[in-house]
Amino acid sequence: MRKISRRLVDFDSLNHDEMTNDEMAISQTSSLLGRVFRNRGLTNPSETNYPLQNLTHPESMKDGDRAVAVLYRGIKNKKRILIVGDYDADGATATALGMLVLDKFGFGQVDYLVPNRFDYGYGLSPEIALCAIAKNPDIVITVDNGISSVAGARVIKQAGIELIITDHHLPPSELPQADAILNPNQLGCAFPEKSVSGVGVMFYLLVLLRAKLTRENWFNEQGIDIPNLGDYLDLVALGTVADVVPLEYNNRIFVYQGIERIKRGTCRPGILAILHLAGKNHRNTVTSDLGFAVAPRLNAAGRLADISLGIECLLTENLEIAKELASRLDEINVKRRKIESGMQQQALELTRKIMQNQGQNHDANHDENNDANNGRSQNCRGYCLCSDDWHQGITGLVASRVTTRTGQPTVAFAAIKGMQLTGSARSVSGFHIKDAFDDIARCVPGLIIKFGGHAMAAGLTIDKVNLQQFNDEFGSRVEAYFSNEDAPNVVWSDGELAQTDFTLHNANILKFAAPWGQGFPAPSFDGEFVVVNLKIVGSTHLKMLLSPIKSDGKSDGKSDGQYDAIAFNVLDAGDPLPSMTAIQALYKLDINEFRGISRLQLVLEYFQIIR
Repeated sequence: MRKISRRLVDFDSLNHDEMTNDEMAISQTSSLLGRVFRNRGLTNPSETNYPLQNLTHPESMKDGDRAVAVLYRGIKNKKRILIVGDYDADGATATALGMLVLDKFGFGQVDYLVPNRFDYGYGLSPEIALCAIAKNPDIVITVDNGISSVAGARVIKQAGIELIITDHHLPPSELPQADAILNPNQLGCAFPEKSVSGVGVMFYLLVLLRAKLTRENWFNEQGIDIPNLGDYLDLVALGTVADVVPLEYNNRIFVYQGIERIKRGTCRPGILAILHLAGKNHRNTVTSDLGFAVAPRLNAAGRLADISLGIECLLTENLEIAKELASRLDEINVKRRKIESGMQQQALELTRKIMQNQGQNHDANHDENNDANNGRSQNCRGYCLCSDDWHQGITGLVASRVTTRTGQPTVAFAAIKGMQLTGSARSVSGFHIKDAFDDIARCVPGLIIKFGGHAMAAGLTIDKVNLQQFNDEFGSRVEAYFSNEDAPNVVWSDGELAQTDFTLHNANILKFAAPWGQGFPAPSFDGEFVVVNLKIVGSTHLKMLLSPIKSDGKSDGKSDGQYDAIAFNVLDAGDPLPSMTAIQALYKLDINEFRGISRLQLVLEYFQIIR
């Protein structure tokens, strides 16, 4: 079992001694919940409410007027629309959103095309552009891709097709040729919500287009009821959560409003079907259900097969068809998990060998004493892993797993056609991995063939012969960053809980209090516990019975002071039961429902053995 030693920091330790009136109002929401909100920087009670009218209006989005002009001419002249999507859940939801809403607006001919990642790679490549041209569209709209597709955009424009790019990824220095580019992260865009997802950008384009059609009396002339775009926020919520964009206030409105529609059942039948297949009651949907139940099943289709299956599941209005498609998605996801498990074991073995070669005295799973390094080796260079046998659709999951287990940025490569490698990268807080790739590409021209992504996740392609050179360049940048004493390496906590706070009532309040997620984490608390009982479940999880240690260092040992706890995926299959009698833990209050009975359960996110 791996033991990471990281510095626990209470949010409360950063609070000012004196609160403003607004902060006082938040704290009075409930003592525990108010503390959680203040810890996340909320200073106004309005920030804990998520009405639809508080969404930022897209009037300041660069090229919005140009995109609307293209589409308005298109609808007036019965032009054919082709949406070029992406093969993940953000791209799938954006594609489905565009298909459904443009049809409601009155566009007669709307189709979509999504690249097969194994044949065409990511985005509007020249190859996928030729496939698009073969469908004979008048207007192409990219969703969740296109900002880096200089060559592909050129092919589209040379064919005389109008092109609208909607994307949210960080733009390169050279932008593609297009009739309009909607991306809040492009230079000169005054739209303030820079963290909006791909489906969010598409939603905002549709908001602008609906406003134009309403002003021009289009809906009345066509006898069409003005579509309520709020009806499609379930798709926006799903894509936003799935793409793990920061849940700043505007994104929390998207997620909250979408989840409320799912709870009422007024959502896409496909979302209901996937939730029910995953054993979730849609009436109790929370953000994590979208992120860990729905999104992986959609993403599995894009990783192993064709994301079109997921898109069709989101498009259908028939619940029975949705159930059938959801079942097929689930089968693919089971296959994905099996492949991923084998790759993860290989990846962790590679990390052990790398550690041994670096002369380190610990490995990824059996680290007994690295407190002096706060969880990172003194020679923190990240991990650059590769195997000819790996499935290129699973490398992102492998990189994520290694990053979680080691606390270091990781790139996982798989071989593709020719002599090239395609890689997926995952990072840790503070180390901007896309910027690191940008720096490598600038300093060593030609080393990276293509790349793109975000601060925490990115993808790239390199020549196989350049793997070692890339490893050296990547490692040097990771090492330089983490040699800085100011580099973040903390596990954030909302502090300790009093004995009276360990209740089902509090667990329920915290669970549904807000759309928790990336950048707005669900409440986590820390404390020391006596391990009353311990066993392995499911071969990789630890089930515990814990009793809080009081400030005097003692545990009362009484049954009413003992709580069920579980730590997921902290063992490798076959690992022995670890020896521990007391731990320090970071945990969430959760509810374990079994056979109709609800019990409080602590979900351990991180722990270290005291004795």
